[in-house]
Amino acid sequence: MPEIHAARRARAQQLIRATGADAALITAGPNVRYLTGLASSNAALLLPADGDGALLATDSRYTGAALRDAPDLELVTDRFIEAKLATEAARRGVRCLAFEAHEMTVERHAELAAKAEGIDTLPFGHQIEKLRMVKDAEELEKLAVACQLTDAALAEVLPRIAPGMSERMLATLLDHTMALLGAERPAFDTIVAAGSNGAIPHHAPTGRELARGDLVTMDFGALHDGYHADMTRTVAVGSVAGWQRDIYDLVALAQQAGIATLTDGVEAGAVDAAARDVIEAAGHSGHFQHGLGHGVGLEIHEAPMLGYGRTGQLTGQVPVTIEPGVYLPDLGGVRIEDVLVVTAGGAARSLTNSARDLLVL
Repeated sequence: MPEIHAARRARAQQLIRATGADAALITAGPNVRYLTGLASSNAALLLPADGDGALLATDSRYTGAALRDAPDLELVTDRFIEAKLATEAARRGVRCLAFEAHEMTVERHAELAAKAEGIDTLPFGHQIEKLRMVKDAEELEKLAVACQLTDAALAEVLPRIAPGMSERMLATLLDHTMALLGAERPAFDTIVAAGSNGAIPHHAPTGRELARGDLVTMDFGALHDGYHADMTRTVAVGSVAGWQRDIYDLVALAQQAGIATLTDGVEAGAVDAAARDVIEAAGHSGHFQHGLGHGVGLEIHEAPMLGYGRTGQLTGQVPVTIEPGVYLPDLGGVRIEDVLVVTAGGAARSLTNSARDLLVL
């Protein structure tokens, strides 16, 4: 919707003016999509600090999509988009050009500087990513649909999980089911980790077969209209041992503690600490070594990050994951993850709603 993207560009222009630059060159794909509506593997946006003269560049493969999705923007078609926009910036009299230094290689910047004759370049920082943290109603609806598809896929797959199925087969079944339900594709590479493999947080599925007595961790999500869901559930196959139930209950308690602190204005580090303290108090400080969660949206991992030492306040309409885990080497592990949205003046709202109790299949 052109009006939404125009409003986002207007907010971005305020940030450009604050740097003292005359314009910004936006080259990170998710940021270009956020500001224009165009999803492309080769697109960039020249955004002036003032006025309506934004210039979108892409190559001929995406010309039709750009005309459809960004009809309010001037479009140039070229294979070498950054050089084209740098030349155009010089032609327009830009004297200081902000650029996304975190995304641009040294080689690309050298090429940019060569074309931007007479222009000083200035790192823009993660300014657009910060804008993207707070989602508008349309974004939250897309994210909610992605999460609903994820929930529905799990409900379809759970009755089919049984001893003898391999990790890879289960991952493929989750991906296929999400597609049948309407997902564009998986939001990321699906993780299925059975038995001792569950001690590896980002284990890649193998031919290892599920067996009675295994804990099985499934970390997956659907992509819907560019927005990423992310959910993890750990289930037991056939039976559950006492130590398995103990760590499951501990992780569930830690997740509840993290969710309870997820309120408007809370410090990111405080959310992590609330969950981490529960796990550390149980003697498992060395068995939970990743951050508690992250933002989700046009990227699967985006700002804000919830982890030890992370700073910054969370505000309303910011979606994040809460995903504590306990991982016991050579035994297995448990992770429970949900996508929640911080709300103004109230409790966080969960977008993933699959049962969080330990299921014994």
